[in-house]
Amino acid sequence: MSLRFQDIELGDELPEHRPDIRLEIVREFAGAARMDAAARFTDHDKAREEGLPGAIVPGIMSQGILAAMVHGWSGDGIIERIDTVFRAMVVADTEPICRGVVTDVDPGTRTIVVDLTMQNEAHETTVLGTATVRFSV
Repeated sequence: MSLRFQDIELGDELPEHRPDIRLEIVREFAGAARMDAAARFTDHDKAREEGLPGAIVPGIMSQGILAAMVHGWSGDGIIERIDTVFRAMVVADTEPICRGVVTDVDPGTRTIVVDLTMQNEAHETTVLGTATVRFSV
């Protein structure tokens, strides 16, 4: 059964999402995005040589992970806007947790706003943002 606008309430939480950000997945994304020339996304040792904690997940990949979480939850909802703020690096081969909570419901436009967070294993927020989702039903 698809999620319906009338069933959404302020404060609803999206199911927690634990994305797969193994280095091989990040490498594949970096290649598809033509970012694979930057070793910071593809090689832990070379990233450390740059002073990073290891190979990092590209910001656009982190944003895409959050958008996919919203889309998976909202079914036929259309993401009209997504904004993200990158507060810390997301390191490949770690296990972040993505969460979302509905913070606004507008019956007039059939839109909702979802606050989004991605946290690392130390429970530090690495990425946060908001998504505006429009529903037709």
